[in-house]
Order: sequence, then C-alpha cells, then structure tokens
Amino acid sequence: MEKGFSLIELFKLGGPFMWVLLAFSVATVAIIIERLIYISWHDCKVAPLSKKITEFLREGKKEEAEKLLASCSHKQTVASIFLALLQNAKFGEKRMERAAESEAQERLRRMENGFNYLTALSSLAPLTGFLGTVSGMIGAFQQIATATDVNAQLVAGGIYEALITTVFGLIIAIAALVAYNLLIQKVDTFAAETSKAINDLVPELI
Repeated sequence: MEKGFSLIELFKLGGPFMWVLLAFSVATVAIIIERLIYISWHDCKVAPLSKKITEFLREGKKEEAEKLLASCSHKQTVASIFLALLQNAKFGEKRMERAAESEAQERLRRMENGFNYLTALSSLAPLTGFLGTVSGMIGAFQQIATATDVNAQLVAGGIYEALITTVFGLIIAIAALVAYNLLIQKVDTFAAETSKAINDLVPELI
C-alpha cells in the first residue's frame, strides 16, 4: 500500500467487533492503573516491621509491640497481620496462627482484587479478535463470490481488513498478561515474606 492507515482508519476497517475490543482495552488499562496505584500506595515491606516486633518480643515488651502495630498507618499492610498474631497469642499457637493467616488472606484478597478480570480479558480479547477476523473473512469471500472480476487486490484487501481485529485482540491480551504477571509476582513476594515472618514470630510468642 502506498500509505499507512491512522488508528481511527484502522478502527473503522476492523468492523463492529472493534467496539467490543475498544471496551476491553479501556477496561484493561483501567484495571492495570487502579491495581498499580493500590499496590504502590500500600507499604508491602515486611522485614523492617518484623524486625522491630521481634526485638520488642525478645525484650518482653509485647504490649509495646501491639501499640506500635495498632498505631501503624492503614497502608502498612503487614501491620494488621502481625497485630492479629499478637492479640491471639494468649489463646495458643494454633489460634494465633489461624488469626494471622485469616487476616493475611483478607489482605491478599484485597491486593488481588481485579486480577481475575485481567485473566478473563487476556482470554476474551484474542477470541473476540478471531471472531472479528472470521466475520471479516466471510464478508471478503462474499465479495469474491459476487465479483465478476476477481483479482489479487480484492482478495488481499478483504483479508487485510479482517485481520485487524486479531491484531488488536492480541495486543490487549499481551498487555493484560504482562501486567497480571508483574502484579501477581509482587503479591506472591509479599505472601511469602509474610508467611516467613509469621513463622519467625510464633516461637517468640510461645
């Protein structure tokens, strides 16, 4: 072709399925930005606070440790988990571990909120793109069937237009998958560090 198409022209050439892909792309970007803001705003560092609590417990200052945790900002995610552990220490090892695990699961659930939509979009976007391509191919072959003079330009043009939705669908899927894997890695790291910290604190409380 002599010149390239603008994004708007490509959108128009893609057909009606491009509107669905547009909605998917907006949803994907919105979820990624919202999750990045949420996780970045919350302090997911575990080691510094775990070290302070361990020092308090070794000095026999359990109440001071609880006060420190209670005074921590809401954005310091691990504080509420440690607080649940300390407050339930008087009920025994199993009870305090269950309390800490329950609080940790709630915190992780909040961090992973929206991740299922990213995985769904990463699957739906390329499928929608393929559906748009198939629909476009049907239209292209219909033109070929009704044309009196079939040439390579007619065939190539129809196929070119049909493949646009596949390209956009794959772009959305790749963006969603990359974002999901980066975000879930952050959550998994926090979960692993929290679990280790709980295991380290339990012996200090027994």
